[in-house]
Amino acid sequence: MDIALIIGVVLGLVFMIGSMQIAFMNGAAGDFGNFVDAPSFGIVIGGMLASIFVAFPMPHVVALGKAIGAILKPADDKMGPLVDEACGIAEIARKGASDLEKGVDSIKTYFFKDGIQLVVDGMGADEVVEIMETRVEFREKREKLQYDMLKAMGDLAPAWGMVGTLIGLVLMLAGFGEPGGADNLGAGMAAALITTFYGAVFANLFFLPMAQKMGNKTNITSMSSALLIEAAKLIAQKKHPLIVREKLNSYIPPAEWKRE
Repeated sequence: MDIALIIGVVLGLVFMIGSMQIAFMNGAAGDFGNFVDAPSFGIVIGGMLASIFVAFPMPHVVALGKAIGAILKPADDKMGPLVDEACGIAEIARKGASDLEKGVDSIKTYFFKDGIQLVVDGMGADEVVEIMETRVEFREKREKLQYDMLKAMGDLAPAWGMVGTLIGLVLMLAGFGEPGGADNLGAGMAAALITTFYGAVFANLFFLPMAQKMGNKTNITSMSSALLIEAAKLIAQKKHPLIVREKLNSYIPPAEWKRE
């Protein structure tokens, strides 16, 4: 579980609910029950999901749950271990093709393992780089689509909140013709605005930050992939492990540089 995501959501809820509680303690009218409204919730969530189904292909919408699950997983932005793994494989590659073939199964990083398998299969450095870069390119496009869906949900939630508010205002104004309708103006306006409140909370506390986190994780993965592509190319070129280490150190912060 991504601890930063949990901390952010919890902090947002605590400060929002805490501020409401302080307002009530200072004499503000109403209570937390004024912020609970099932029809408003249904309009925001239902309308937003309906718009997502209209805007995106069904397979991608169905797979949105997997994208959210990936966001919840902690990001591993430490690339030092990748350098260690690449240098270990470079050392094995110096012993010969048969030893490299046996060493493929010991590689823990799938993308790197796939690249070294291409080297074992006899492909040259340029072909290995081209294939691996193509895989990174289309992975980024798939993740970009997931980012776009989360971003769209963040944009659509406030819009449907406004739709709910307009519905509430129409119903409230229609009630003016009824006996005592004018006396319910305050309560009716509060009920109308609660939908906009839901849309703003869902957009700014959940969907837009989650979209940004998805984009950040894509960038981190792409940086790691660039390092591994370079490593596979150097191994295909049969470079000495010391050269491999120094070149790969360029991809990571100086604090993580490997000197062994």
